[in-house]
Amino acid sequence: MTEKERDFGLGASIVLTVASTVLWGVAHIAAERRKSGVALMAAYVLMLAGVLTMFTAFSVNLLSLAVQPRWMTVLTVALVVIALAWITVIVWSFLLVRPPRSDLVGRALTTTLTIALCALVLAPTAYATRLAYVSRDVVNTLFSPGDSTAPVLAHDPWNGAERVNFLLLGGDSAPGRPGVRTDSMTVASVAVDSGATVLFGLPRNLERVPLPKGPARDRFPWGFAGTGADTPGLLNEIYQYGEDHPEVVPGVPKGRRGAELIKETIGGILGIPVHFHAMVDMKGFAEIVDAMGGVRVSIKEPIVYGKYREGVLPAGTRKLSGQEALWYGRSRTDSDDYVRMGRQKCLLNAVAKQADPITVLNSFERLAAATKRAISTDLPQDLLPAAIDLSQRVKDARIRSLNFVPPLVNTASPDWHFIRRTVREALREQDRPRRALAGPRGPSAGHDAPVSLDATCR
Repeated sequence: MTEKERDFGLGASIVLTVASTVLWGVAHIAAERRKSGVALMAAYVLMLAGVLTMFTAFSVNLLSLAVQPRWMTVLTVALVVIALAWITVIVWSFLLVRPPRSDLVGRALTTTLTIALCALVLAPTAYATRLAYVSRDVVNTLFSPGDSTAPVLAHDPWNGAERVNFLLLGGDSAPGRPGVRTDSMTVASVAVDSGATVLFGLPRNLERVPLPKGPARDRFPWGFAGTGADTPGLLNEIYQYGEDHPEVVPGVPKGRRGAELIKETIGGILGIPVHFHAMVDMKGFAEIVDAMGGVRVSIKEPIVYGKYREGVLPAGTRKLSGQEALWYGRSRTDSDDYVRMGRQKCLLNAVAKQADPITVLNSFERLAAATKRAISTDLPQDLLPAAIDLSQRVKDARIRSLNFVPPLVNTASPDWHFIRRTVREALREQDRPRRALAGPRGPSAGHDAPVSLDATCR
C-alpha cells in the first residue's frame, strides 16, 4: 500500500471520484499526477467546446447530418469512443483515490459508486447509439441510395431547377377492394431560393385523365377509362393500374410502376414536371398518430363515419386516437370528397406541428417502425440534406393552396388547358411577394379563386 493511497479517506475518495466524473483530471491533480490531470482537463474542455460548437454554430446542419447514414455511423463510433474514454477516466480516478485496503466498507462503497458513475455515462450513450442505429435503418429503408447517372452537386443539388415539385399521395386500401387508391393527391411546388410554396390539390374523381405519351396513352388515347366495374376510370385508380400493368410503364420495376405513372400523369395535368413523390398509407398513418400519443384537432361540425354510421366525432377541440384520426381523414358520410380533402390537409398540418422533438424522442422507435410501414418515396438519400435545408426555408415562406375542385373545375369533364394555365399563373403570382395570390380566371365565367391553405377543418 502506497503513501498516496493512505492519504485518502472515504469522504475524500467519494468527492474526488465524483468530481473527476464532472471534470476530468481532478483526482489526478489531488493525487499529485499534475501532468496527467492537466492533460485530462484540457481534453475534457476541448471535447465540451467541440460539442457546444456543434450544437450552436452548426445546429442548422445537424438535421442534414442526421439523415446521412455515413454520418450516423461516424456519430455512433464517436459516442462509443467518448463513453469508453469517460469510463476509463472514472475508473482511473477511482484507482488513484480509493480508500486503503484495510477500509473494506469504504472500498465497497466507492467501488459501487464507481460502477454507478460508469453506468450513468454508459446509459445515455447506449440510448443515443440506439437512436442513431434506428435513424440509419429508417433512412436506408425509406430512401434509395441514389442514382449515379444524376450526381448530386454540393453547390447545386437541384441541378439548376428554380422549383422542385413533390407529389404527396394518401393511399387508401380496404378489405374487399383490390389494390390501393390514391384518394389524396397534392403537388407541392417549392421555390428553391426562397421556399415559397404552392400546393395544388387534385380530387380523386377526375375523369378521362390524359395519360403520358407512350404505351399508356396508346392504350387510352382519349383519357383513362378504366377496365371494368372495379376501375370506372378515375384519377385515384391510375397508381394501382400502373402496378398491375407493367406493359404501360416499361422498364420500371415492380413497386415503382404505379408511382411513375401517377407522377407523369399528374405532371401532365398540371403542366409542370413532378420530380419526386411520397405516399402515406392511411392505415399506417393511424399507427404514427398512436405512436405520437394522439393528435389534437379542432372539429367545426360533427363528423359521422362508417358506411353504416358506426360513430361520430363530436365538434370541438379534442385529441384523436389513430383510429379516430383515420376516420377524420377518410369519412365522406354526410359530406363529400372536397370536404374530406380539406380535412386531410388539416390533419397533416396538425401532425406536423405537434410532432415536437420531445414527442418524437419519447416515442422514437414506435414512430420509426410506423413510418417504415406507412411511408414510401423515391427521394434519394443523396438529396436528403438538400431537402432538409429546403424544408427549413419553407417554414419561413409563404404557402398558398389551390384545389381543383368544383366549381373551379368540372370533374366529369375537366378543362385541362384551364388547369395548366391556372397553375402557370399561380406560380407567377407566388413569385411576386408583395401581391396576394389572385384567382386566375378561365375562359368561362364562374371560376372560383384558389382555396386558401387555412381552409376550415370540418
